Amino acid sequence: MHHFNYSGGRLHCEGVNLDALAAEVGTPCYVYSSATLVRHAQVIAYAFREQSVLIAYSVKANGNLAVLATLAGQGCGADVVSGGELLRARKAGIPASKIVFSGVGKTAAEMALGLEQGIHQFNVESSGELRLLSAVASQLGKTALIALRVNPDVAAGGHPNISTGKSGDKFGVPWGEAEALYAEAARLPGIRAVGVDVHIGSQIGDLAPMRAAFEKVVGLALRLRKQGHDIRRIDVGGGLAIPYKEGDAPAPPSAYAAMISEVTAGHGFEVILEPGRVIAGNAGVLLTTVLYEKQAPDRTFLIVDAGMNDLIRPALYGAHHDIVPIAEPKPGQAHRAYDVVGPICESTDKFAAGRELPRVAAGDRLAFMSAGAYGAVLSSSYNARPLVPEVLVDGDRYEIVRRRPSFEELVGLEKVPEWLTTVA
Repeated sequence: MHHFNYSGGRLHCEGVNLDALAAEVGTPCYVYSSATLVRHAQVIAYAFREQSVLIAYSVKANGNLAVLATLAGQGCGADVVSGGELLRARKAGIPASKIVFSGVGKTAAEMALGLEQGIHQFNVESSGELRLLSAVASQLGKTALIALRVNPDVAAGGHPNISTGKSGDKFGVPWGEAEALYAEAARLPGIRAVGVDVHIGSQIGDLAPMRAAFEKVVGLALRLRKQGHDIRRIDVGGGLAIPYKEGDAPAPPSAYAAMISEVTAGHGFEVILEPGRVIAGNAGVLLTTVLYEKQAPDRTFLIVDAGMNDLIRPALYGAHHDIVPIAEPKPGQAHRAYDVVGPICESTDKFAAGRELPRVAAGDRLAFMSAGAYGAVLSSSYNARPLVPEVLVDGDRYEIVRRRPSFEELVGLEKVPEWLTTVA
């Protein structure tokens, strides 16, 4: 569900008229609904109310400080994949004791940061990482609580680029090497193995591959217990899908929770979840303004001021986002098939091809729906375009929670060497 609806002829986010907001803030801009973020966090918490669970929101989905602070207020922890994300989570008020550090390329400095902060767990993805973490922890006189992320060789995800659990993927420890690496972890100083971690992909609507992976992981955890390892946690990752268009019907959190309860029942595991998209995805939209309609021999282009640098999912994954006009369409209003494209000098700067939309004209505003996850966090300043603002709505009030930088700020980290400015 979400809190974006038409009222008085204009699309609203909760009680805020998005046409008026866009006029004030400018487009492109992202808008997030506090009510939707809170609702989704509460739905997941309720689904797992009878299980021992840490809900570690996946910061990579949307790391805006205001979004993180909203979820911190709901008791969420954080799943982070960099030192920067860890510091973001802490700055937003998420306790270190609720932070899980994932990712294949942790540096020694990031490991030290996590240890000094006292995070809940490191999800270790290779033998090299395990040995480096041991050295860093020993040097600091600390003990790193770890889970090994195992690769169960289970395919899942809505696109090959977001499937992370197959044997050819870069993520996790190969399944056949996991037990030997746990044995090594038991011998290393500064390391205490307390869990097993798995994450097989993103935008997964069918629970069958998740169940197959989780059953393998629980079996591994029980074998490890028999070998003397104190395995008390199962980190099942994230990946639960959301509906991006009419007809999408992914498994709901209630079914997801019931499946995990069945798989882990009777073993006393703490379950760690890493939901991201399922919390933030439908809580955000990207607002854009139509610049031109351009007729080609075989199609009509609708050129908007948002580009693939602002929302890269369609170019990167062929992802679908519903596109709706901010002005509510009138009954019987004419429609037209458009290729909706941005101003970036790339042929892949395309949001939709042949999309049937109500007729619009230059100056009209549109909303890309379900843009709250993997939107602003994946944006760039390609073509020297400033990063776009982000706005958080709460009821009938809103605030710009990331402003649009000026050109001077955009180039402020760059420098022309003196030898290029010296006149002979």
